[in-house]
Amino acid sequence: MTHRMAYGATALGLGALSAIALAPLHIAPAGVVAFGGLWFQLERTASLRGAFVLGWLFGLGSFLVGLSWITEAFSADAARFGALALPALAALSAGLALFPACSVAAARLLAGRAGGVPLALALAAFWGAGEWLRGAVLTGFPWNIAGHAWGASDAGLQAAALVGIHGLGLLAVLAAVLAGVAVRQRRVGPALAATVIIALPWAWGTTRLADAMPADAPGIRLRLVQPNIAQDLKWAEGERERILGRLLALSAAPAADGVAPTHIIWPESAVPYLLAESPAIRAEVARIIPPGGALLTGAVRRTIADDGGPALLNSLVALDDTGAITAAYDKIQLVPFGEYQPLRRLLADLPKITVGTVDFIPGPPREAMRVAGLPPLWPLICYEAIFPTTLPAQGPAPGWILTVTNDAWFGTSWGPYQHALAARLRAIELGLPLIRVANSGISLVTDAVGRERARLPLATEGVLDLPLPAALPGGTPYARFGDLPVAIGVAALAGIALAGRRRA
Repeated sequence: MTHRMAYGATALGLGALSAIALAPLHIAPAGVVAFGGLWFQLERTASLRGAFVLGWLFGLGSFLVGLSWITEAFSADAARFGALALPALAALSAGLALFPACSVAAARLLAGRAGGVPLALALAAFWGAGEWLRGAVLTGFPWNIAGHAWGASDAGLQAAALVGIHGLGLLAVLAAVLAGVAVRQRRVGPALAATVIIALPWAWGTTRLADAMPADAPGIRLRLVQPNIAQDLKWAEGERERILGRLLALSAAPAADGVAPTHIIWPESAVPYLLAESPAIRAEVARIIPPGGALLTGAVRRTIADDGGPALLNSLVALDDTGAITAAYDKIQLVPFGEYQPLRRLLADLPKITVGTVDFIPGPPREAMRVAGLPPLWPLICYEAIFPTTLPAQGPAPGWILTVTNDAWFGTSWGPYQHALAARLRAIELGLPLIRVANSGISLVTDAVGRERARLPLATEGVLDLPLPAALPGGTPYARFGDLPVAIGVAALAGIALAGRRRA
């Protein structure tokens, strides 16, 4: 093997290693080795082109491993899409790897000929900036941010209330590259800095978790229903009545502790009917809705696109005990090639992997939903839960987050675990309890600091009956300032790196 091939293979391997620091394995030392090794390779790379290729190979290895679960989605209709699984993974990984490629090249450019600490700080700064851009450019895809490596413990995640997931990512990469400098140059200073960067958030998180939580919201009892419908049966002919029957039976079952629910929640697109156009189905569903309560469920709704053609909405709707739809939210962040076909005129021959040929379209800007008997809720449907969000200054302040999803597309792969962790980060960032209801798992309830109260695991059928946890009084710094602290941190690290370059 030539030197160049070994160099490329090492970069790929380090990238793959970085992925196992994330959910569901959470082998945090792997992340330290991966980013420390990336800094070491970058220090030996003088050209911008070489740095770009290094970052691209590292990113390619990371995404090929960390996103390997997407191939599961193509098996739901293997006859039509099975052959596309590996090419789709390769194409997505190669495209996403352009972000780390640009980050690594920018670090080399800023640091100039300097190595050591200046290069490490530049790498951490531009990696953090690159991950933020990955979550914003085009439709954005902030999946498997480096900060998810803190997910091995509740304490490690708590700093998200201050700086969000991108701040956690900046801290994780900064600690790892400084550890690499400490090992390579046998210096105490970078080792101490890396230790402090890890220890302080952990200590603060431990202290935060020791504080007493506010009492649960009074008079509310939620039932989360996880029907575990296989994806290949979801829209199959002859299955609709059986699916609805399973949902109704689970919803009407007696509570294990004898306390009847006041509100029932079904997952994303739970009912294989157009509820808004099916009064008979709504009447049947109304029989299991508690008096004065409500059912919240994912549903597909028909609408008209801007060009006058047919379109669909992926919605969360609330039904009262008469079967009337009293509130609705329409998903605004849609999955490319899943819910709609990007560049449809150019890619007319490439079908969506979901059922049907009609595209979903985004709804109006998100607002808190008002449902009888509940505090206002912040709705997130499936994919939307991976995006950090701040709350609007106007309108009712939400008291909890509800995310409904259908992860049956991804079987028992890593995908549902990564998705559930991302949703928990939204609870910590905003100081709101999270209710997550998934078709096949993972359904869970967390308090306002992201600690799990209960969960239903993957590939199981069942219900969870729990009270609604209360929100944190006063919210969180992240809810008020968003990613501003991250921008300040990136700018500060870049400035220090530039000063170090000049001294070097």
